[in-house]
Amino acid sequence: MERITSRKNPLCVHIKKLGASKSYRFASGEFLCDGLKLLDEAVNNGAVVKTVLTCSELPFPLPLETRVCFTSRDIIDSLSPLKNSQDTLFVCQMPDGGENRMSGAGSAMLLDSLQDPGNVGTIIRTADALGIFEVMLYGSCADLYNPKTIRATMGAVFRQKVTSISLDELKSLVGSGVRILGASVGEDCCDIARMDLSGSIIAIGSEGNGLSEPILSLCDELITIPISPGCDSLNAATAASIIMWELVRCRL
Repeated sequence: MERITSRKNPLCVHIKKLGASKSYRFASGEFLCDGLKLLDEAVNNGAVVKTVLTCSELPFPLPLETRVCFTSRDIIDSLSPLKNSQDTLFVCQMPDGGENRMSGAGSAMLLDSLQDPGNVGTIIRTADALGIFEVMLYGSCADLYNPKTIRATMGAVFRQKVTSISLDELKSLVGSGVRILGASVGEDCCDIARMDLSGSIIAIGSEGNGLSEPILSLCDELITIPISPGCDSLNAATAASIIMWELVRCRL
């Protein structure tokens, strides 16, 4: 096993940049993950694991083409962008972004400028658990490949279909007959328990601003989760989870 003893090693510099810079991640076509659980998920789901940097023994085999390097815990801590870094960091190749957009047969969650990586990752994790066809990222959403987003998915990032989508692409879907429902609050919104949500794109806005005007203009209807008087709103990931459960219930 190759041993790395300096933070100035080119691999360490590369890993540090992957954790810190979205533009660098996309320029290199690679992203950074941490922890043995995520590494196991990546390998088992066919992700291309380019490099592993660890300060502990690996409990399972890796593909022969994966570069494996051993280093100290201090160096791992200095390179990880996350609090409570784990013993293993690894670099994956970004997957091909094949389109294969949903049709009326599937359901999707549209995240409209959700900027918190933890919320985005949690929604992806829940979508994977509940069999949602696609999660779409629109506007200024948190980067899918931000290490905080990756960690919050708990491995679902390697299974769940997640794509970035433009306003023109959304308009094209609407033109093909796909229904968009916007999650909101207010008396003019329909109770989600009284609607058939199946086959729809459900749009979730940021907690601070709600749905943006371009997305609102594409919504066929606004839906809401009934909540207690005096409560303004739900956390975006919590609201999305409840709505995804209703999507599942509509399929039963």
